[in-house]
Amino acid sequence: MVVIALAAGAVACRKPPAGSAAATSQPAAAGQPAAGGATAEPAAAPVPPKPMPAELPAVLARVNGEPVNKADLDRLIKNMEVSAKQPVPAERRDEIYRKALDELLTYTVLSQETRARKVAVSDEEIESHIKEMRGRLPNEQAFKKALAERGMTIEKLRADARIDLSINKMMEAELASQPAPSDAEVRDFYTKNPDKFKQDEAVRASHILFRVEESADAATKKKAMDEAQRVLKEARGGADFGELAKKHSADSSSQQGGDLNFFTKGQMVPAFDQVAFALKPGQISDIVTTQFGYHIIKVTERRAASTVPFEQVSDRIKEYLTEQQKQQKAQAFIQSLKQKAKIEVLV
Repeated sequence: MVVIALAAGAVACRKPPAGSAAATSQPAAAGQPAAGGATAEPAAAPVPPKPMPAELPAVLARVNGEPVNKADLDRLIKNMEVSAKQPVPAERRDEIYRKALDELLTYTVLSQETRARKVAVSDEEIESHIKEMRGRLPNEQAFKKALAERGMTIEKLRADARIDLSINKMMEAELASQPAPSDAEVRDFYTKNPDKFKQDEAVRASHILFRVEESADAATKKKAMDEAQRVLKEARGGADFGELAKKHSADSSSQQGGDLNFFTKGQMVPAFDQVAFALKPGQISDIVTTQFGYHIIKVTERRAASTVPFEQVSDRIKEYLTEQQKQQKAQAFIQSLKQKAKIEVLV
């Protein structure tokens, strides 16, 4: 059901994306204010989904007389739970089940249209598709386990692959005539969205981490600090910082000589961030303490805030607009098919 998605459109000291669980070396931090400090208007309360019966009937809906079965919904929900590694939350059951049912309705409408258009898919294409899926898993045992977890058989997978591939072929044919955005449209997007092309001030830094837990005893902390002080003396004495990082750093960046590449303010934990942005290129910090342990930081480059020139991003803008227009055309095509179909939802 990949086509439906088309239409629906670690290093220590670095902070994780908003909402992610804090990893061992990625502490969570307070969120950033909205751009320009603007306060968003309160959104209208969403309309709650229609409740789904606790016990679902064998047939949930019909599309032009063709049944949409509970077994298919169960399989789709199971696949979602396996992917999410958790069961559907009870408080979101109605919402998730309704969305899943709508996906099945869309899938059925598209499948019927491929049959009406006599879209052909060869056995060779199906086997190639399944071979590609097998290749994403380490071995045959893992492939069979993945099928079992989703309540699938190889026969059912082949049948689904035939439908999926036929839908993809039909969608590709529908979208093939979509014209590429003009140069004027690309330029217009760049002009009207200046905030999307701003680069904040950034520094490029390397570091050496002497990892020690915050809960460690005094003796353990002293041992790590003593080692950090010794390496700092070597670094300031002219030793190659990258080689010192490879030899002593407990961070994954050690293989790159401690290089963290460019980062902007707020991407690192506060203590690290403050020191890095206070250093000049070539300067080496004192020992910096964070929740991960002790760091020695060396700034290698600074980059002033700027706007990315149009010439550097025009190709990416064109790709973005092309994909956006394809999404819109795909959604309109699917919606037109659903409007023409006789869809009866029985729950």
